[in-house]
Amino acid sequence: MHPASPPAGGPGPNPQDYNLKDTSPRLGERWPVGGSRSIGGWMSGDKYSSTYDLVEQMYYLYVRVVKAKDLPPSSITGSCDPYIEVKLGNYKGTTKHFEKKHNPEWNQVFAFSKERIQSSVLEVFVKDKEMVARDDYLGKVTFDLNEVPTRVPPDSPLAPQWYRLEERRGEGKVRGEIMLAVWMGTQADEAFPEAWHSDAASVHGEGVFNIRSKVYVSPKLWYLRVNVIESQDVQPNEKGRFPEAFVKAQVGNQVLKTKICATRTLNPLWNEDLVFVVAEPFEEHLVLTVEDRVHPSKDDVLGKTTLPISIFEKRLDHRPVHSQWFNLEKFGFGLLEGDRRKELKFSSRIHLRVCLEGAYHVLDESTMYISDQRPTARQLWKQPIGILEVGILSAQGLLAMKTKDGRGTTDAYCVAKYGQKWVRTRTIIDSFSPKWNEQYTWEVYDPCTVITLGVFDNCHLGAGEKVSAGGAPARDLRIGKVRIRLSSLETDRIYTHSYPLLVLHPSGVKKMGELQLAVRFTCLSLANMIYLYGHPPLPKMHYIHPFTVNQLDNLRYQAMNIVAVRLGRAEPPLRKETVEYMLDVDSHMWSMRRSKANFFRIMSLLSGMIAIGKWFNDVSHWKNPITTVLVHILFLILIWYPELILPTIFLYMFLIGIWNYRFRPRHPPHMDTRLSWAEAVHPDELDEEFDTFPTSRPHDIVRMRYDRLRSVAGRIQTVVGDMATQGERFQSLLSWRDPRATSLFIVFCLCAAVVLYVTPFRVVALVMGLYMLRHPRFRSKLPSVPSNFFKRLPARTDSLL
Repeated sequence: MHPASPPAGGPGPNPQDYNLKDTSPRLGERWPVGGSRSIGGWMSGDKYSSTYDLVEQMYYLYVRVVKAKDLPPSSITGSCDPYIEVKLGNYKGTTKHFEKKHNPEWNQVFAFSKERIQSSVLEVFVKDKEMVARDDYLGKVTFDLNEVPTRVPPDSPLAPQWYRLEERRGEGKVRGEIMLAVWMGTQADEAFPEAWHSDAASVHGEGVFNIRSKVYVSPKLWYLRVNVIESQDVQPNEKGRFPEAFVKAQVGNQVLKTKICATRTLNPLWNEDLVFVVAEPFEEHLVLTVEDRVHPSKDDVLGKTTLPISIFEKRLDHRPVHSQWFNLEKFGFGLLEGDRRKELKFSSRIHLRVCLEGAYHVLDESTMYISDQRPTARQLWKQPIGILEVGILSAQGLLAMKTKDGRGTTDAYCVAKYGQKWVRTRTIIDSFSPKWNEQYTWEVYDPCTVITLGVFDNCHLGAGEKVSAGGAPARDLRIGKVRIRLSSLETDRIYTHSYPLLVLHPSGVKKMGELQLAVRFTCLSLANMIYLYGHPPLPKMHYIHPFTVNQLDNLRYQAMNIVAVRLGRAEPPLRKETVEYMLDVDSHMWSMRRSKANFFRIMSLLSGMIAIGKWFNDVSHWKNPITTVLVHILFLILIWYPELILPTIFLYMFLIGIWNYRFRPRHPPHMDTRLSWAEAVHPDELDEEFDTFPTSRPHDIVRMRYDRLRSVAGRIQTVVGDMATQGERFQSLLSWRDPRATSLFIVFCLCAAVVLYVTPFRVVALVMGLYMLRHPRFRSKLPSVPSNFFKRLPARTDSLL
């Protein structure tokens, strides 16, 4: 182990680069009446936009090309293959062309950023696509930007109009008309997400779909509980022997097996639970096979059945469901002809109790950074207690993630995940300081949850798409991640900070840039929020019928895979590497660095106890006579009046909490490189952390021992981390990290001090003793209110890389 204190500064010249920074963006900036003319007086309306108040307003010139009619045929071919070209200064966007159509419909929107407009004239050309010669010119429409109206939501969309086409030089009208709508708007406009953006004019083909902003929803996940009870008339393939029978269940790529029946019989009994993760719509089937262990390396299939998941009951509580018998097809018998099937005199059967669990929350992310704790069944959801609004403003100082045309470039987009809703901003092409200015909203059902935001480099832009060395398609590169715990936010306050994007590489921790966010947490019901602090974080079924630790780990891994696959099938896809990074899929892997970080978290907690011991030693040695005299007086009072001991303790905690209010954190916590032990990590430990699992070491014995050590050490690391988390929750009681929790606790301390003052100590001791020794009949299976409150307190896990 290294020395027991983290290094004083970062490896770079400026250690402050890793810290959170306050920013002052101009949120909700409004266009002045009459317009401040940079290109012309565009603002003519008298309404202001009140939407998107957590982002800086960005203005765009929108051109909606609807359709054309009565277009003239070509003098050469006698037909017309029309398309539209929208030109503004150096930017030119085109629609697709239609073959042999005189009345085409496009219904496409073009958006030109106001910051990059270099002309005061907008030109819309209608052209005829020629396969050999130069495209034929059919006509154009010209707009003066000074005359373009401004549309401000929630106004209805601007009605398109028919315009007669003009000659090339504008000397007169020609045959044909085009329907257009041209207006100035902001990113709050409904046309914004689907528009062709001049910022991304270099992107063509399939890449156009991969740069748009989108909202995704995680698939609805269920736990499928298969209780394998027994089987009847299991006939082994070898006559004269009794089978060593077990059941193998498979859903998709998830395979689970029961134990081998203890008694060798034709009617084996198991009564085992097998739990799977499934997602709506239920595409996979439950495949059950009864197998016979003939040899340690050979299993014979004795029977098989395939069941659609949709036939099973969905239960909303712990009441048992009805069991059912299902016939087993003899292995290979399903391939026989229909006449041969009738020869089967009887069928083996299997007895099952199967249900879809609606009262559990299916964990698909690390419990340390959980963003949703609601049960699967919508009927069991409670009302939301708040609204979370996040303005994804911009990024600064991003590093070059790839090379294009011999120079470094980055095409950045941001992904945010909270609950079942994922959002993805549009991709800003070739910019190290992208400005998104997109605002998103989530309903909050529990304040003790975490929103995760990640920044990625888009490597799927069509023609310029990279391909990895092995020929596999390129992967979107991770730039960095931000986590914000909602309980550490004050309600109705706008937080505007610049978060450093930190990523751990094999060479060490690296700052990839900064992400600027505006965050506001609005409380809808303070009473409901306070009510939640005394209740279990997860649905009660997790405590009535809990899963084992190994079960939870396996189920979480399967849930992550299902979410990644389903989101990867969206259009445009949210790719697997992006989803896995957002869900911390590798957070359970062994890391010497994480173990050391957790160890020193515990050491820092113990240092407080050591400081108290030193203080008492100084008091007993009369280092400060005044303090020693005061302690003597307090000691004598408490000895003379023992009933004052508990009220004094609670009163002191109340006063400490009030005193610490002045020093409460003013901004949400962020990744701490020193706490994560990322600044002074040994190169060999980083090599181990980024090693594959299993290890890539060539020697078989070393590989086996090494992997076993990593597996055991990973569990120890988790336990050490949990111990540190509990201690940090104690610290957070009076630290105002969670303002509502600290307020509740100090009010409780004040009430407890008053009650204990007026209640004789003997009565308090008697009640506490009888309560702790109460009969199990009077105990609830659910955790107590103090336990639930304590589990909801924040720890420093949010700040770990």
